Amino acid sequence: MPPGTRRCLSCRTLAPRERFWRVVRLFPTHQVVLDEGMGRSAYLCPQQSCLQQAQHKNRLGKVLKAPIPPEIYATLWARLTTPDPVPDAHPPGAPPGRQYPESGDHE
Repeated sequence: MPPGTRRCLSCRTLAPRERFWRVVRLFPTHQVVLDEGMGRSAYLCPQQSCLQQAQHKNRLGKVLKAPIPPEIYATLWARLTTPDPVPDAHPPGAPPGRQYPESGDHE
């Protein structure tokens, strides 16, 4: 896999990590959170079919080796209904593979 590429645990699609939701089991507390922290991570496409399959088959729990709180699924379902998509790491028209600082200071 190219650097920065991740795989959806439901549909097995490869894409840049910015295109996925990240679910993390934090180390050492084993608390499960979204999009932050260090620990075991699982990536999920922001699509209804992937979320439905992950929840129905407990794929997040199996991959993270931890029980998934209902609040995590509730938050992910709420994200599906909001019009704000998963942010893209590149500005429009930027060449692929080039990373830009978050502050907006571009060369």
